[in-house]
Amino acid sequence: MNDAKPFLDIRHAQKSYGALEVLKDISLQVQRGQIVAIIGPSGSGKSTLLRAINDLDPLTGGEVWLEDTQINKHLPHRQYEKHINKVRQDIGMVFQHFNLFPHLTVRGNVTLAPKMLKGLSEEEAITLAEEQLDKVGLLDRIDYYPSRLSGGQKQRVAIARALAMKPKVMLFDEATSALDPELVEEVNQVMKKLAEEHMTMVIVTHEMGFAESVCDRVLFMDQGVVVEEGPPGVIFRNPQNERTRNFLRKHLEGVRS
Repeated sequence: MNDAKPFLDIRHAQKSYGALEVLKDISLQVQRGQIVAIIGPSGSGKSTLLRAINDLDPLTGGEVWLEDTQINKHLPHRQYEKHINKVRQDIGMVFQHFNLFPHLTVRGNVTLAPKMLKGLSEEEAITLAEEQLDKVGLLDRIDYYPSRLSGGQKQRVAIARALAMKPKVMLFDEATSALDPELVEEVNQVMKKLAEEHMTMVIVTHEMGFAESVCDRVLFMDQGVVVEEGPPGVIFRNPQNERTRNFLRKHLEGVRS
């Protein structure tokens, strides 16, 4: 493990819904520029952990830090709202479903947050939107409404929208799982491009090939704990834990069938 101070630091994360314990004392450190994949069966706590990073799914116990700022502070309501709105500007998040505003064009979807939250002028926001849409290969769709886009294009717009806030870290929660197989690669290519630019990313994914080829570290989660973690070459080719081996075997069988 790198001895440098973590860029993103999850400390003893716990999450319960009543008697159901979803996250059980998970700690995770991510360095600046690192790409971490989280894999595991459905219901293992992967998405809950990811959503806890920006306090969308607040932890029952534990802390989340980005650089020197604790994200999940316990504050009076108004202070908390001000704090979390500021913190979330540094954390881009892309969901399984695209969550685009159907009544806004692609331009409107990407410029909205920079104008509202960062106070950019219309001209500044459009310049920024054009830059990010060009990065995801959709500048020619800037005046389209979401209804005219494919699923892969909608997801690429969602990525551009997140990038327009100039985040310090990007979170991807099953970003390709709602897409038809032929559209998955176009989204993966955008994420690979971000990896080449050393964007710090935490990615919940079922795309094992993507995780192996792009990520620096892979965490295998099951039943609310990190069962095993390590470089992709170790996790995918020589996993040490029986649960990891069983999961990968079943996943590969499912892919082949």
